[in-house]
Amino acid sequence: MIDFLRGKPVFVDTDFVVLDVRDVGYRVFCANPYAVAAKGEEPVTLFIHHHVREDAIQLFGFGSREEQSLFRKLLDVSGIGPRVAIGVLSGGSPERIARAIEDEDITFLTRLPGIGRKTAQRMVLDLKDKLDGIGAGAPSGTSSGGEVVPTAAAAAAHGTPASIASAWREAKEALLSLGYSESETERAWRDIRNKTQEGAGPDALIKLALQALYQAK
Repeated sequence: MIDFLRGKPVFVDTDFVVLDVRDVGYRVFCANPYAVAAKGEEPVTLFIHHHVREDAIQLFGFGSREEQSLFRKLLDVSGIGPRVAIGVLSGGSPERIARAIEDEDITFLTRLPGIGRKTAQRMVLDLKDKLDGIGAGAPSGTSSGGEVVPTAAAAAAHGTPASIASAWREAKEALLSLGYSESETERAWRDIRNKTQEGAGPDALIKLALQALYQAK
């Protein structure tokens, strides 16, 4: 069983990154692969969930033990498989997702990729009070780094539809929790704002922003 991999990112796609680990390329599915590849030639460590089924063996990678733990807990929820679980993690930081589950925030949970109302309710029922302190101490309205997340009004001021402005707020919170600075997220927003179609959710905006940040390196 693989617990973690350390290597250089040599290829990135929308849902996976290839790590060169001692001349062996491992395809690892990630919530935000462009964030992994943005480190360039520097070796990165990904904590791994080694998923085995009859027709495939897949590796899912995470930047922290906290993400790995939350992913595995999500797999315990009926109706959530590994692809849906990794999509959930792409929609917000572990702290924000855990807080939504603890607060029974169904509205937030149904905005996560692949999560409908019934699945959100099962997440609350199965995981509430079982998240072992994930997200403890992260107050509402801030990222895990303590930065205040701006409201959607800032995006709307630029003529952005309200739905996208709201989605960008969630996407920006996730980017800040990944360690990107305020100026980096604003630069990414400037790059993708005019390319974003109405109805795009936080997951799509995160991927577009990470791609823009990666290409700017």
